Amino acid sequence: MDWPDIRHTYDVVAADYAETFAEELAGKPFDRELLDSFAAAVGAPVLDVGCGPAGHVTRYLAERDVRVEGLDVSPAVVAEATRRNPGLRFWVGDLRELPAEEGALAGIVSFYSVVHLPRTEWPAAFAEFHRVLVPGGLLLLAVHGGSGEVGVEDWFGHPVAVRTTLVEPDELAAMLTDAGLTVLERHQRPPYPGEYPSARLYVLARKP
Repeated sequence: MDWPDIRHTYDVVAADYAETFAEELAGKPFDRELLDSFAAAVGAPVLDVGCGPAGHVTRYLAERDVRVEGLDVSPAVVAEATRRNPGLRFWVGDLRELPAEEGALAGIVSFYSVVHLPRTEWPAAFAEFHRVLVPGGLLLLAVHGGSGEVGVEDWFGHPVAVRTTLVEPDELAAMLTDAGLTVLERHQRPPYPGEYPSARLYVLARKP
C-alpha cells in the first residue's frame, strides 16, 4: 500500500476535520478518564503530538491546569488549532524529529498520530518520544487496534488519501519496551457509536 503525504492530506481537510471532531471528547467518557488521570500525574511541560486541527486534547489538558502545547506536521492544522484555541500555543513539527532537547518534556500525549506512519516507522517514533522525555516522564498513547493497514482515497469529500496502521496490543507494548519505555497501563475499548469500527488501544508508559 502506498503511503500518501499526510501533511498535504491534513492541509486539505483541516477545517472539515476540526468541525467534525472539535467536541468529540464530550462523547468519550473513557478517553476523558484517561486524560484526567494523566493530567493529575504528569509534570510540565507536556506536548500534544499530532494535536489535530481542533486542538481539543491540548485544550482539554490545559483546562486541567497542564502546561501543554500542541504539535502537528500540517501548517493548516496548526493554523486552525491556533484559531480555535486562542491563548494556547501550537507548533509545526514532525513526530519523528521533535523540536525539543533530550529530556525536555515531562509528558507526551499522542492520540491517533503514529497511526498515519507505516508500521516500520513506529519504532523510530517511539525512540524519539523516549529521547525528549525526562526520566520519569509519561507518555499517553492512543492507536487503532487490529492488523494490517486501511485507507481511503477520498476523505471529507476531498480527493486526498489517508492511510492508517492497525496494531495488536502485544505488538504495541513490545515496540514501546524496545524503545526503552516502561509500560504502566494497557487499555482497550470497543468503538463508540459513530467512530471508525476498530478497537481503541491506549497505553500509559514511563521513561525510566
